[in-house]
Amino acid sequence: MRICSFLPSATEIVYALGLGDSLMAVSHECDFPTEALAKPKVVRSKFDASSLSGKEIDRVVSEMYARGERIYEVDQKALEELKPELVLTQELCDVCAVSYEDVQQAVVQLEMPPVVMSLDPGSIGDVLQDIENVGRFTGTLPRAKEIAAELQSRIYKVRSQAASAEDKPRVACIEWLEPTIVAGHWVPEMVEMAGGVDALAEPGQPSKRITMDDLRNADPDVLLMMPCGMGVTRGVKELSGLENLGEWKELRAVREGRAYMADASAYFSRSGPRLVDALELLAQVVQPGIFDAPLQANDAVRLTKFPAAE
Repeated sequence: MRICSFLPSATEIVYALGLGDSLMAVSHECDFPTEALAKPKVVRSKFDASSLSGKEIDRVVSEMYARGERIYEVDQKALEELKPELVLTQELCDVCAVSYEDVQQAVVQLEMPPVVMSLDPGSIGDVLQDIENVGRFTGTLPRAKEIAAELQSRIYKVRSQAASAEDKPRVACIEWLEPTIVAGHWVPEMVEMAGGVDALAEPGQPSKRITMDDLRNADPDVLLMMPCGMGVTRGVKELSGLENLGEWKELRAVREGRAYMADASAYFSRSGPRLVDALELLAQVVQPGIFDAPLQANDAVRLTKFPAAE
């Protein structure tokens, strides 16, 4: 089967199912596993965000939306040459990946339009179901069920250990720093599984913008920053450049040394198999007395000294 993935998490699922050789092309953001980097790119961004701050990215995106422009574009010629039988995409967020509408417009122009499968999970359970759905369609359902069972076992282990916690700290998960956006969808559920209480979001609900007053009033015990699409190093740099950094330093979580920066690009932003890795990482942050393995610097760091403003 000839597969095109327009979504990093879908690419990870395809490889987990052993279908790497059937993957004809990916999006510009598909970078895991490393073999995906060598695949042709059929989706690209219309602007380079790599050197922009979060505030600048938000401004560019807002201006493009105001002009009725798309953030991403599909390489129609490449798609025609590849002749995919299955296209994997999403409808959750037009900022995170190419819109479902644009995907549909691209595939209907093909001589033999492929099946389009949209992966739109709102919970970890939905992610496991997506893995099985892709497996069912691609003839790899036994492997998909095996993966889902392995992931479910790891989820159960975290939940059962976290259930012994005497205290459940209030946690704020921030997926964009400026403007401030609190993480939604699967993240609040993960906080609960890890032994905490999400101070600002409800399970299954979309991510949302909040004000600094909202964050200050929530005054979380734990602050986990996971800027969408950013690793730890870039996230810390982004944080140090905030104009209102002084207000962040006033938060209890920061004062008490329970502020963290995580690699969102590898974990929290992508609704694939590594979301369970993210849950295990989250448990180390929320309940370090129970999950006492040291954090790996590439995955997350505790900000023992909050960065000074640039």
